[in-house]
Amino acid sequence: MNMLPEDFMMEVTLSFHKVIDHYRERLKTETNPIAIAFLTATLDYVSNHPRLEEGLQVEEIEQEKEVINTLLSDLFPRALTLNEIKAATVPFSDFLFNKSERFENLLSHIKDEKFSLLSNTDFDYFTMASGVILKDVYNAQIDLSKPLHCQIPDGNGNLKTYRITYNADFVEVALKDEKYRLTDVDIKELLRNPENKKLWKSKFPKNSYTFKGFGIISLTDVTMDNAISDLKTVLLGNLGEKSNHETEKVEKIFKQMFNMEDLHVGFTIYNNVDMLFENMVYSDSSSFLLGSSHEKNCNNALCADSYAHLLRDFTPLVITDVKNYRDNIENTFLPDNLIEAGFNSAIFYPISHEGRLLGILELASYTPYLLNTFNAQKLEGISDYLKMALIRSEQEYETTIKALIQTECTSIHPSVQWKFEQEARRLIRSRAESSDNNFNDLVFEDVSPLYGQIDVVGSSDARNEAIKTDLISQLELVSEIFAFAKANEPLPIYDQIIHRIHKFQVELELNSINANTEREIISILESEVNPFMVHIKDLSKKLKQLVTDYENTLNHDSGVVFTNRDNYDTTVQVVNERLARFLDRKQKEAQEIYPHFFERYKTDGVEHNIYVGSSIVRGQSYNPVYLYNLRLWQLQTMIQMENKFYQYQESLPVQIEAASMILVFGNTLSIRYRIDEKRFDVDGAYNARYEVIKKRIDKANIKGTQERITQKGKISIIYTNHESELEYLRYISFLQDQKYLNDKIELLELEDVQGVIGLKAIRVGVLYNKKSEDKKRLTFKDLLQELHQQ
Repeated sequence: MNMLPEDFMMEVTLSFHKVIDHYRERLKTETNPIAIAFLTATLDYVSNHPRLEEGLQVEEIEQEKEVINTLLSDLFPRALTLNEIKAATVPFSDFLFNKSERFENLLSHIKDEKFSLLSNTDFDYFTMASGVILKDVYNAQIDLSKPLHCQIPDGNGNLKTYRITYNADFVEVALKDEKYRLTDVDIKELLRNPENKKLWKSKFPKNSYTFKGFGIISLTDVTMDNAISDLKTVLLGNLGEKSNHETEKVEKIFKQMFNMEDLHVGFTIYNNVDMLFENMVYSDSSSFLLGSSHEKNCNNALCADSYAHLLRDFTPLVITDVKNYRDNIENTFLPDNLIEAGFNSAIFYPISHEGRLLGILELASYTPYLLNTFNAQKLEGISDYLKMALIRSEQEYETTIKALIQTECTSIHPSVQWKFEQEARRLIRSRAESSDNNFNDLVFEDVSPLYGQIDVVGSSDARNEAIKTDLISQLELVSEIFAFAKANEPLPIYDQIIHRIHKFQVELELNSINANTEREIISILESEVNPFMVHIKDLSKKLKQLVTDYENTLNHDSGVVFTNRDNYDTTVQVVNERLARFLDRKQKEAQEIYPHFFERYKTDGVEHNIYVGSSIVRGQSYNPVYLYNLRLWQLQTMIQMENKFYQYQESLPVQIEAASMILVFGNTLSIRYRIDEKRFDVDGAYNARYEVIKKRIDKANIKGTQERITQKGKISIIYTNHESELEYLRYISFLQDQKYLNDKIELLELEDVQGVIGLKAIRVGVLYNKKSEDKKRLTFKDLLQELHQQ
């Protein structure tokens, strides 16, 4: 019966000759009469069973069971049979015999008849055999110990983890023929290429070595192993903590684990969002990958081989000879950093979770070949703890980021932070008394609202026009390709498709785009045009180039030309983002006038709300003069944003236009933070009138006309009472003198908005300058002419 793995290429003989030889050597020097009697009796007993020394077939183990038990009694003491989990095994085989009683009891709980101890681990017989040969035959300095673990249920069905120890002391390896002997160059080549199985098998051809003897497998319960628990505690408790003591402690643990003093530990974090390798935050640990850099794009930091290991396959990158590694790759950023630090061998061990890289554990040594694929396997036993440590560190870092955003942004605005803290203290007290335990809504009464927006004019029409232009462009490309195809291969189907394409072209030229037309065009492109492209490519070199050029113009996900709509969306997004940042900067100035609640949000433009009043601020008196100042600040800021809107477009692909509007609400109102919705809203039915006006006013027309109140190049100020009109006319006069607004003022009445009557508006033109430092003022018409001349 052959119990060896099918792909195992060495000759193996089950034999107990090393134990027998050991007994013979002991007998020569033994002085204890009892031990002498035992050794003599045992040797006499086994002398009648010469096959135990010469070589035994697996089938013969059962009939030789008693003599094997006697021979191995020193190694398997009867007194420890209920304590030790131990068995003898055929070398490089799963076949177990002479099992201790505890081992037998343990295996009795396994219901799976196909269960095999080592086959349930990543134990590689060929790798182990090759390592034994290198170490025993060639005295190679390699460490064969590898942490193997298996899970076996106990009598209650609970899975327990065991560490497997394989003892090959009683296995003798011998070279069968000198022609197979390895040179020093061969050994170094093997250690440099640990994953090249073809190379390894070429150096260890079939039956080139013989293994004679038996192995011993021991299991140790490590479910609550103290040593690993200590390491786990250090990793989870201190990874990322800025402490020389803790960094040295981690390095000491790894030195003990690898049994080498010449070992140094580093760590690199991976930023999945920006695809960057980064130094650990709040830690003094080194990054051997980054060297003196603080961060590096992954594509620039790694060569193709290291990228595949660390970012694609999440497998260890083992560099046994750093200089040799550098000489054989193109991107030498990583080995250059190692050499600069004086390292000559290294292991980069990726820590991943759910398909993404979290970070890289780095081990480095000044000695070449000291770190290799054999001792890299040690890290497998702690990878889960490293992963847990990194996940926790990542979560803590995310919490820090959120706290920073909370401080810098407006989710809970600093002006009202005190009110939230006040309510939290009340809630803690009430819960301590087992009474009311709900976080109440927060109400701020008698606040004056300010609302403003700068919006892209005709955004829906502009976006539809971009879609239309893209479709026309794509249809022209398709029409050209099919015309060439028809010339090469006059098939009627080409005429039919060209005819349909032409009908769509005519329709797009004469009419505005609508959803049905867009769907029909995309449908014919997907179902009829694109399937033909594969065939058309093969008709001629010219057509192949045309189709390739056509495919390069298409959006990868949709299969449609997106050039113009991408340009439009990019322009709107960039302008809005810059306007929002500008408004945020200006807001800091406004807070100096009087602290107030502020929020802004982006749609097809940028809108903002301001609420100011004594209930917003604690311990500071309020006067209407602050409201007047904020209204003037708002008008000035809106004019500046109008200018910025066009200045920001100088380097963008599409020119867009804006219309700005301010809503003046003469009465105070109350706002409420609704805890269930986690947002601020106006409070009460009467105050809801303000929200209705806000949502509808920019679409309102001038009374008796079809003209919108919001118009490009102008700011519209909406109000309801005469006092507001006089107030804003004063502001406008001041800003006209400052050359921010032109001299033409329109006083207008608006159509009713959902029951809101009596709305009026002041509309005035903005004067523009091309650049922030430019003192020359332009009308809107002049501005457009200059922009179009660029």
